Amino acid sequence: MIKYLNRYLFLAIIVLAGLSACEQSDPPPLPDFGREGELVSFSGFDWIVKGNGQLQGPGPNYFSKREEDIFLDSNGFLHLKIDQQNGVWHSTEVVSVDTMGYGEYTWTVEGDFVSMPENIVVGLFTWDSNTFYSDGNSEVDIEFSKWGNASQNNTLQYGVQPIAFSQFFAERVHKPAGSASIMNGVSTHSFIWTDSLISWKSYEGSTVTEEALRYEWEFDLNNPPRVKEEGGQSSQPIVIPAPGNTTNARINLWILTGINPVISSGIPPELIIRKFNYEAL
Repeated sequence: MIKYLNRYLFLAIIVLAGLSACEQSDPPPLPDFGREGELVSFSGFDWIVKGNGQLQGPGPNYFSKREEDIFLDSNGFLHLKIDQQNGVWHSTEVVSVDTMGYGEYTWTVEGDFVSMPENIVVGLFTWDSNTFYSDGNSEVDIEFSKWGNASQNNTLQYGVQPIAFSQFFAERVHKPAGSASIMNGVSTHSFIWTDSLISWKSYEGSTVTEEALRYEWEFDLNNPPRVKEEGGQSSQPIVIPAPGNTTNARINLWILTGINPVISSGIPPELIIRKFNYEAL
């Protein structure tokens, strides 16, 4: 369950972290997520629960901090939900307290990613609010979404940002082809991030074995550098982004463009994360 830290101590830690970062701040003018001290402990890590009562990216969306929308079940699995509060839909996101960098990131998830609503996105990714100029926010992605196409069943996508800022860079995103069976039930997804190569792998079930491997993809320095343009600012040209001093892992469940989710089943979307692991290089 969500536990509470001393609010002022937590704010002091955040301020000191910001002072130690030398990179340019993220340009979009949206306010940062609320730092009220709410944390959830999951899979050996503490996670900040995003939400400050204002519209925030991605989407933009309102983000819920309610325990009924972000909670641990009796197995220790983390649940994220999209639900209504006073008639307004709220998405959910958690952000690792620990800073992370090059290394291997692994998530074991559970859900129906075949018949998911077409305007819902599941994000398993890295981010750094202080590396826009140098590294386009240090974002490496594993995502599930139909991206507005209701007939799309193959929802898994790998990507390294920037992908679609002012123009679309097709070589920086990969949607594995093949059976969609891995996207309904339990599956495990990982990427290894280095300064010269990012490699993704997806496995059916909760075990990481060659027999369970279904999809993989690599992105290396042979690709052209790209510029991220956002909020009237431009980053340096980027091939493989580097992590910054404040890079962390994030998990979110959010609504495209922030409008009401398309829910034919009548059941609000829910993501179950069974396990997360990070191994530094």
